[in-house]
Amino acid sequence: MLLDLKDLIVRPGEALPFDFELDLSELDFYGTHPIVEPVHVTGEVRNHAGLLMMTGTAVTNLHVNCDRCGKPFQRLMELPFEHMLADHLEDEENDEIVLLDGTVLNADDVIEDDFVYGMDTSNLCKEDCKGRCYRCGADLNEGECKCKPEIDPRMAVLAKLLEKQD
Repeated sequence: MLLDLKDLIVRPGEALPFDFELDLSELDFYGTHPIVEPVHVTGEVRNHAGLLMMTGTAVTNLHVNCDRCGKPFQRLMELPFEHMLADHLEDEENDEIVLLDGTVLNADDVIEDDFVYGMDTSNLCKEDCKGRCYRCGADLNEGECKCKPEIDPRMAVLAKLLEKQD
């Protein structure tokens, strides 16, 4: 969505609200496309005595697989954002300010960048997910697996002695 801020720039105290949906289904995260549903973006650009501030929230359901057990699940992602806007930079190394193209802001690009940087590196179906057995692959959330406990190789001789006594 392109936001024309021409009128807002000359009116301190005024705000330009926005509400739109953004399609980020093509974004690739390590071979997956977790943003299947449209991202709902709401917020405003406000002129604070000549300083333009863009604030708002982007919300969608992510369709991901649990990193421990591998099951697919959905998780709500609600990403608040806040950006200072400017038509030029005094300091070229300041990457906290979003540059306008004249008086126009491409809000889609800003929100897309926010989503990429805001994605979690780990996805768990629940905080206490037990994952899968590394030997047989059984889902440990559904119960114990049938694998016998491994014996520490340093204690193998003692285990043999115990077997002989039984």
